[in-house]
Amino acid sequence: MQILLSAFYFFYFAIIGIYVIFLPKVLSMVGYNGVEIGIVFATAPLVRFLVPFAFIKGIKLNIRVFNTAIVIIVATSILFYLTLYNFYALIFTNILFGVGLSLILPYVEVIALSVITKERYGKVRLFGSIGFIVVALVLVKYLSGVNIAIFYLIFVTAMTAFFGYLVAKNEPVESEEIESSQGGNINIFSHWSLWVGLTLMQVSFGPFYNFFTIYETDHGISMDMTIYLWSFGVVMEIFMLYYQGRFLQKNLLHVIQFTTFMTALRWLLLFLFPQNLVISFFTQSIHALSFALFHSAAISYLFTLYKKRKLAQQFFLGITYGLGGFAGALYSGYVYEYFSTYLFLSSALVAFAAFLFVRNEAKKIRQVH
Repeated sequence: MQILLSAFYFFYFAIIGIYVIFLPKVLSMVGYNGVEIGIVFATAPLVRFLVPFAFIKGIKLNIRVFNTAIVIIVATSILFYLTLYNFYALIFTNILFGVGLSLILPYVEVIALSVITKERYGKVRLFGSIGFIVVALVLVKYLSGVNIAIFYLIFVTAMTAFFGYLVAKNEPVESEEIESSQGGNINIFSHWSLWVGLTLMQVSFGPFYNFFTIYETDHGISMDMTIYLWSFGVVMEIFMLYYQGRFLQKNLLHVIQFTTFMTALRWLLLFLFPQNLVISFFTQSIHALSFALFHSAAISYLFTLYKKRKLAQQFFLGITYGLGGFAGALYSGYVYEYFSTYLFLSSALVAFAAFLFVRNEAKKIRQVH
């Protein structure tokens, strides 16, 4: 099972690599402006936010729904090729792609946390980071035309679907039975400050995920060097995923709090020194904290906090990466278009707000105990 999970993560995050590094540049190359790029990349996260609410009404994230989702992502990856030059058709394609992605990862995450410990989770999940960096280093050498990125997207999506199907097929029966027998739903409002903090953290990533490549190249950094910056960040992420087990044994809320604070510092440095390569590489090293450790600590904390674990993971991806990603993509498009100098200053302020909300949640927990 660990081999299947590793392969799934490898290709799933290869999709994310193409999506966040190259597709914004591709859209810019074919003539879309900053606002249009922001709108396109805001649609999928918005759908990702809305999808989990359907499961409150009785729909279950079971094997049948999961298999439907992997068919959707393969079909829509092909549609990207067919709809690239039509703004509204591209939005529709991106929405369907977002629906598929919003269903498959939470399902696999719960299987992973069920069959391996949270301390060992990172050593499997790091293959996702390897997939991200491999596709970045390979595709940058062959991105001679706008269609090349789409062809790569179709291939890695098909491989993700294949290994996702095998993971789900080999899911331990007892984990599915335990999940189905748990009563109750997810009460977000009882931990509202935590959810606000987690969501704002992802809002702060809007400029990074959607405009970092454009931002760096606009400030005189070559495309090759920008890819090296992306790759270095992922190398630091892999390092953290391998050694993070000791951190996940500590107070997880404190870990989340620390990572949000360091993320605010990361964005502030990018704002202050956009042309300084040394500082840019340093900010990318913080990716080990602001993505790898933050993500692992957050999903591990929610895994222990709620009984409906698959639904909790859906809400985590839906609300934080979905709603947060939607807001981040949308606002960053407008900021880049009209106030591009202050793009990462806005990120720093949002990330610091996330730190304050998580800090408030930790205070409430201390008062209860």
